[in-house]
Amino acid sequence: MSDTEPRNYTQLKSITPQFVVPDVAAAGENVEIQLGKAARNAGSAHNSVQREGGLLDAWVWVTDVDLLYAELKQRGAKIVKPPSQVRADERHEMVVEDKIGFRLALAMEI
Repeated sequence: MSDTEPRNYTQLKSITPQFVVPDVAAAGENVEIQLGKAARNAGSAHNSVQREGGLLDAWVWVTDVDLLYAELKQRGAKIVKPPSQVRADERHEMVVEDKIGFRLALAMEI
């Protein structure tokens, strides 16, 4: 494919995992890591079970959310939230859930 031909795929730019910890303030010295507070006495599980105030396990930054949405929808992926614009963070994102139950926000900057 030459540089002048249109792309028909999206590219992974980066991933931002979110680690669930019992004390966010104490663990907050890490750089470039988002932390979510675990529920009391919670064991290991994906964040949709443990995390207070949210249901995401990671943000995956891509180049084209809408193109990826079309592909994943065609393949029968579990789309939790179709693409939408999130104004506060100036991003366009969708949320999918994998076969294990992990929820991923697939996002791009706008």
